[in-house]
Amino acid sequence: MGDRLSTAPQRLVAALDLGSTKVTAIVAEMTGDARNPGAKILGVGVERSAGVRRGVVRDIEETTRAITKAMRDAQRMAGVEVGSVYCGVAGEHVAGRTTKGLVSVTGAEIRTGDVARVNDVASNVSFGRDHELLHAIPQEYLIDEQPGINDPIGMTGSRLEAEVYLVTVMASVPQNLRKCVERAGFRVEEFVLEPLAASLAVLTPDELELGCALVELGGGSTNVAIFQNGKIRHTASLLCAGGHVTSDIVHGLQVTQLDAERLKERFGAAYEPLVPETDVIELPSTPGQGSRSAARRVLSHIMHMRMQEVLEYAWDEITRAGYQQRLPAGIILTGGAAQAPGIIELAREVCAVPVRVGVPGQGLSGLADSVESPRMAVPAGLVLYGARQMALGNVFGMGGRRGNASVEKILAPVKKWLQDFF
Repeated sequence: MGDRLSTAPQRLVAALDLGSTKVTAIVAEMTGDARNPGAKILGVGVERSAGVRRGVVRDIEETTRAITKAMRDAQRMAGVEVGSVYCGVAGEHVAGRTTKGLVSVTGAEIRTGDVARVNDVASNVSFGRDHELLHAIPQEYLIDEQPGINDPIGMTGSRLEAEVYLVTVMASVPQNLRKCVERAGFRVEEFVLEPLAASLAVLTPDELELGCALVELGGGSTNVAIFQNGKIRHTASLLCAGGHVTSDIVHGLQVTQLDAERLKERFGAAYEPLVPETDVIELPSTPGQGSRSAARRVLSHIMHMRMQEVLEYAWDEITRAGYQQRLPAGIILTGGAAQAPGIIELAREVCAVPVRVGVPGQGLSGLADSVESPRMAVPAGLVLYGARQMALGNVFGMGGRRGNASVEKILAPVKKWLQDFF
């Protein structure tokens, strides 16, 4: 492959989404600048895999095989090779909480070093031996107890406080994911929480500001992320997910897992009233079963009942977080199950708030049509995240500043906070 593909330029960024049913890889090129970064999609690769379940590696060899195949296909389509990837992380092993930090300001005005100190203080909490920090995302700053400050640098005060949202992950999860990626011949640039990545691809600035909930309907888990005032406020992962729909079809219609997936994609509907009572579908059959058929409404009933349960769990989580009355922009659905016809109608009935399906598009160019699907929200968001990191890197320490060690020392922690700022 190396003799047919060009060497990767520095503006290339790659993403890996390791789902419960497939591995998706994207190779893209950073576009724009630090103020308005974007990604030009160059190549996409998708490979079925059963090596990861609910974000946890269950089979290293199978996961490595799928990563290798997906990345090879994406690189071949792009005509380039890459060395590192941004990798998504999600599942019940991820946790989020808000912490606070306080420092005194000794100079005439607040400087980058003061911001770095207060962020470090806020994140200096015990995660336990089994967990590690994934993201530290500033929510707001307070100067002399005055709240609502986004950027305190250059302001005057003697007391600086920070409110920071910390996302942690069970340490063994990224360790095993990294092992699979490295066995496939790549390096993990950074692990990124999947709902945060997806938010970059499908949420508008107005939705982020007003208040909305991103509900990612994956195969192994359902991930919920709540945003308000432009910041992440709450995250959760629920075990009830799209894979349960497939299992219900297997048992309800007596078909194989693969046939259940095909029936769901071809004839399925998440909202039973949308399906005509007269519709009949042919069922896959074994020689012993003979020719079989079923009312299409039977299939839609199975899907309706399970997806209703999934959405009810998601709404219960939003309610527990205290945001049931604080989502003017409503709910944005992503993930493979969000493609089911009738999912918007069902979600509106369950949650009684505005609902839309989030499809990647903003900030993307090139082969953007290849990722115009809710199931591509996470990998598309990962390349946008990588593009942002690369753009910020070009500003902080990767250009003319590189030779200034003292400046690098000061900017290094600040860069980390800025890069994680959603």
